[in-house]
Amino acid sequence: MPRASVRPTSRDVAREAGVSQAAVSLVLGDKWRGRVSEATAERVREAARALGYRPNLAARNLRLGRTRTVLLVVPALTTEFFAGVYTGAARVASRHGFGVVLYPSPEGIGPARDPFASAQAALDGVIASSMAAEALTAIRGDQLPLVMLDSDPSAGGTTVNLDIADGVQQITEHLLGLGHRHFLHLGADVPSWTFEVRARELEARLRQVPGTSLRTARSPISIKGAEAAAGAALAAGDRPTAVVCDDDQLAAGTYKAARRLGLRVPADLSVTGMDDLALATAIDPELTTVRLDAELFGERGMQALLAVLEGERPSGTDIPVHLEVRGSTTRVP
Repeated sequence: MPRASVRPTSRDVAREAGVSQAAVSLVLGDKWRGRVSEATAERVREAARALGYRPNLAARNLRLGRTRTVLLVVPALTTEFFAGVYTGAARVASRHGFGVVLYPSPEGIGPARDPFASAQAALDGVIASSMAAEALTAIRGDQLPLVMLDSDPSAGGTTVNLDIADGVQQITEHLLGLGHRHFLHLGADVPSWTFEVRARELEARLRQVPGTSLRTARSPISIKGAEAAAGAALAAGDRPTAVVCDDDQLAAGTYKAARRLGLRVPADLSVTGMDDLALATAIDPELTTVRLDAELFGERGMQALLAVLEGERPSGTDIPVHLEVRGSTTRVP
């Protein structure tokens, strides 16, 4: 047993656990699966905890040619969704000895200045939202190992996606089942694959149902912008009985526009959202919306990048989503 004043080494851990130093390196480097047993791995971890052993990350990184740092590029932090994505990514990263640097690119401001003298020298890889493609290009992050979130899988590269198409289908089937046939789609005025999917799936499903109509209005992702866009759309032409919003903030703005026009939600107008933010249960009536698991999204993104860094093929399965039916939808009057 080493003296308390002496920093324990991997040799001390190996001696304490009754294994070789190579086994210690495999376990603490998270490369033990298929090479040592689960029981041996746990014995090594327990020995490291008991001795207070901490790997010399600087030496290991220099030896491996890695910084063990990942950049997460997101469009903004104005809602808790991307904060959840960060939390999930950081949780997985920490279990593998990686750190995550957050790089937001707020709409209307443009990408922040590159925080690194050389992104390629300072980072091992990048996880990026398709809504922040401009920022990704600005720091040349696309020249690093890259995982794209909410991005077209047919474009090539590694992608991790929520099953947005199924979410739109769940909303559409719910509203059709309530007798709705006249729809307004309040779409996000953002050039991104995920919003293209929402519009395409909604249009395709309604085209299959005789007697349906669909109008589309565009809005920035903000409650104020949505109030203006929804207000103009609801006041023009034949009034829909249901508004399908690309985002919960757009739905909240639609509530305000409807109220200003003397329309009751849901008695006169059913409204749906997408995300299931905290906002969804803070407004009255509570919003029917599709729950997107942001933390799981971030976890899967980080797992995919770790697989890419190890030369492995990540899982290509989309993350399931779920419709939360609340008080903002009802049968057609």
